[in-house]
Amino acid sequence: MAEEMHAIVMGVHVLDVLVRPVEEIPEGQGGQLVEEIRITAAGSAGGAALVLAKLGARVRSAGAVGTDPVGDMLLRLLERDGVDTSLLLRRTDVQTSASVLPIRPTGERPAFHVVGANATYGPDDAPWEDIAEASHLHLGGPEFMGGEAAARILSRAREGGAVTSADILAPGDPGLLEWIAPALPQLDYLLPNDEQVLGFTGAPDLEAGCRALVERGVSCVAATRGEEGVLIVDAEGSQAVPAFGIEVVDTTGCGDAFSAGFLRGLSLGRDRGAAATLGCATAALVAQGLGTDHGDYDLAAVERFAEQTGRST
Repeated sequence: MAEEMHAIVMGVHVLDVLVRPVEEIPEGQGGQLVEEIRITAAGSAGGAALVLAKLGARVRSAGAVGTDPVGDMLLRLLERDGVDTSLLLRRTDVQTSASVLPIRPTGERPAFHVVGANATYGPDDAPWEDIAEASHLHLGGPEFMGGEAAARILSRAREGGAVTSADILAPGDPGLLEWIAPALPQLDYLLPNDEQVLGFTGAPDLEAGCRALVERGVSCVAATRGEEGVLIVDAEGSQAVPAFGIEVVDTTGCGDAFSAGFLRGLSLGRDRGAAATLGCATAALVAQGLGTDHGDYDLAAVERFAEQTGRST
């Protein structure tokens, strides 16, 4: 049935430490009082996994973390939100990926990041039997394993009938696009942001950039563009979906929240525009607090939020 979503979310899993508000880093050994410090599960795979679980999907995280206390906490936080972590491998020789994010009063967030165990995961680690049984495979950060390796995994998922999608973590760069290019024809959906699309393609505008990615083999590109919402482009045409007007506290995890809401909407049999509206509504809820896991919501709550603005999901 359409509502059954058995997703594997594979790739980048990160533990975020978020601090707000931070206008500047104190000099020397200076100190500064802040309002809030939080620790959350995150990453282009981990963040999407936990939001998908909140939205009622059955979700399994796949990737690599360390055997350190950071990894212990990351798994605990994913499990708290309903993610099955049994496919996450524990590495003894490398630390769990982590970020420290000082959040500016505007909601923007510079980052201090350790790649850690995420760089060690590839096709030799992939749970091939589980992939073949999944209804959805979302690959967060395919650039970490490269396009050839990502293509093998995505192709296997498609052979099993899965819907395939990916979200890129790194900034847009033409060289990076060539690095992941072999995976593009294996993607039903690519979910980048506008800066990545323009950086990858050198296109004069976002729609042209998305079309260039479709020409490289992606079936559909849904590109987020901050407060302007999302642009959906496939071979047939394009569709703009507006964002929700909210008071932004922190944009951390908003892209992952959009990806989760969009994919969940598609799994419910909704058209791409309605699915993107669900994604934008989910991102809007997350942006009103600190961290990717902000918000006590489920699918029904996100739908009510959207309906209050007169928009249907």
